[in-house]
Amino acid sequence: MLLEGIFAAVTTCFYPDGRPYWRKLEANMDRYSLTPMSGMVLLGSTGEAVMLSDEESREALRVARNATAPEKVLLAGVGRESVVETLRLADYAAELEYDAILVRTPHYYRKQMRNREMLTYYQAVADRSPLPVLLYSVPSCTAYDLPIEVVAELAMHPNIVGMKDSSGNVARIAELVKATRSAKRRTVTVTTVFAAVTSRMLSPKTGQQEGDGGATFVTAGQLVSGATALAAAPPRPPLKTRTKEVGFQLLCGSAQTLYPSLEAGATGGVLALATFAPQACCEVYTAWAEKDPVLAAEKQERIAKAGIEIAGKMGIPGVKYALDVNGYYGGRPRMPLLPLTGDEQRVVDELMADIRN
Repeated sequence: MLLEGIFAAVTTCFYPDGRPYWRKLEANMDRYSLTPMSGMVLLGSTGEAVMLSDEESREALRVARNATAPEKVLLAGVGRESVVETLRLADYAAELEYDAILVRTPHYYRKQMRNREMLTYYQAVADRSPLPVLLYSVPSCTAYDLPIEVVAELAMHPNIVGMKDSSGNVARIAELVKATRSAKRRTVTVTTVFAAVTSRMLSPKTGQQEGDGGATFVTAGQLVSGATALAAAPPRPPLKTRTKEVGFQLLCGSAQTLYPSLEAGATGGVLALATFAPQACCEVYTAWAEKDPVLAAEKQERIAKAGIEIAGKMGIPGVKYALDVNGYYGGRPRMPLLPLTGDEQRVVDELMADIRN
């Protein structure tokens, strides 16, 4: 699987009483499908994954999958404290045709999580996972930073294809790139313009909603007669593809360090900022990919402060308010997290003045 470009770290929408609001998640995913982002990540730290029950996690994955355009890469956050539960959710993500799983570091027993335990955890998951595995280190939430030497060894596993590093440390990104350079290169399928080919682009089930049998439209005659029979969807034209060689793919998790992380060897970013300002984030990546350092630096400067203050300091309540400001569905976080105060909202309004899209 090709993991290049910008990915939104999708939030989970709730009613004021804390119930999941699936229609709003569906609407956000539909709108993200129209952006230049490479894909979306479900059930990461920004998605309040630790606040959801297993049933809610599964429903979030299902709703998001059915609302997303086939050409967008979908990554499922399935990390749990045990190997067994992580694999259980990985199996479900595979049933839904997600492209890869994102597995955060187990951390509740972090005092006992030596390198040996962490290696065993990820190797056991990767051995049995039906989907490619991405390591996920998010020390601001777990108080545990996946050691570089552990990453280097795990990068040798044939089913571990990359990592999201949310340390925000560019020097660490560079060290990770160097440490994983010897990992075996893989041949991945891409489109003729070197974009990712997702499992849903190749699937006969694409376009189906659960239980609808794949039917997608009604003829004019059926509408006039009042009949409810649905015609079969027309066949899709054959997908033209080519191949590309990739190594261990490293995604940064910090918008304020996106450009320097790309320069250090990252292949893209999974960003909370991209949930409410996808175009602004994509402009940084595009300028970098087109080898325009002046423009890339300028675009990076444009989003840096919002990344620090909104996504970094305010966290999920800040991101959700910014979503509302930019016309997406944000709403309230799930308690015990609380919405922003009026003063905090005014700060977000000012920071968002130049990145409304």
